[in-house]
Amino acid sequence: MTTGREILHKMKVKAGFGSSAPDTAAKGKAKATKNHISHGSHLVKGKTNHPMEDYLVTDFKRVKDHELGLFAIFDGHLGHDVANFLQNNLFDNILKQADFWSETRKAIKRAYKKTDDEILDKVKQLGRGGSTAVTAILIDGHKLVVANVGDSRAVLCKNGVAEQLSVDHEPSKEKRDIESRGGFVSNLPGDVPRVDGQLAVARAFGDKSLKLHLSSEPDVEVKTVDESTEFMILASDGIWKVMTNKEAVESIRHIKDANVAAKRLIDEAVSRKSKDDISCIVVRFQ
Repeated sequence: MTTGREILHKMKVKAGFGSSAPDTAAKGKAKATKNHISHGSHLVKGKTNHPMEDYLVTDFKRVKDHELGLFAIFDGHLGHDVANFLQNNLFDNILKQADFWSETRKAIKRAYKKTDDEILDKVKQLGRGGSTAVTAILIDGHKLVVANVGDSRAVLCKNGVAEQLSVDHEPSKEKRDIESRGGFVSNLPGDVPRVDGQLAVARAFGDKSLKLHLSSEPDVEVKTVDESTEFMILASDGIWKVMTNKEAVESIRHIKDANVAAKRLIDEAVSRKSKDDISCIVVRFQ
């Protein structure tokens, strides 16, 4: 029997929005200039004691005579409020930057900083948790702008070859910067490097108690979508902990339905014993 919640979810999907409900799927199609872009998404709650902490965005809108595809994965930690805030506010902050169209990289970096400042100012409402983020903005079907903080990842498939567009911000790789801010990187407790022995990523939104030692500056990559560009994967680290970029691309390259492809990736990650919350978006350009 279809519940009221499921009906509401289907209405959101038709409008092009993803939801954060566990084990749900979203699918949509939109036209950007002369290209037909299809997208699908899927989320599954991990085998943890806390509520689902992943959120996503899949949306198309027209701004200043430009067709924009907006896609994002937000992987929260120590609570879901920061990721939920990002879902509702980050793209608005990006598009409000006056120089978004002329200085896109600078505008996105400034918007990430502004959003992080807002989160820190609202720590009493949002809590002291945080979130990673990977965002992708498709402009007029041919210009792709990807930004990220943390270890959620964007991977592009061009002519069957996987190309990572984001940067995994690992504490071991940014140890010098963390130490220059007065922090430290330690494998204890646990078995992976963590900022101040607590957080396994070197960059994130929020995390008030670690902010002096933690960056929220994104890496930004700009790519042209051409005839060789097949699809893009955005996913939280629940997939990338158990699959390489090449394995992820090859596992869904033959699947034309983006929604089915997103679910297939998550099913494969679960079969490989991934225990984390997992969220995934697939955008097909052909």
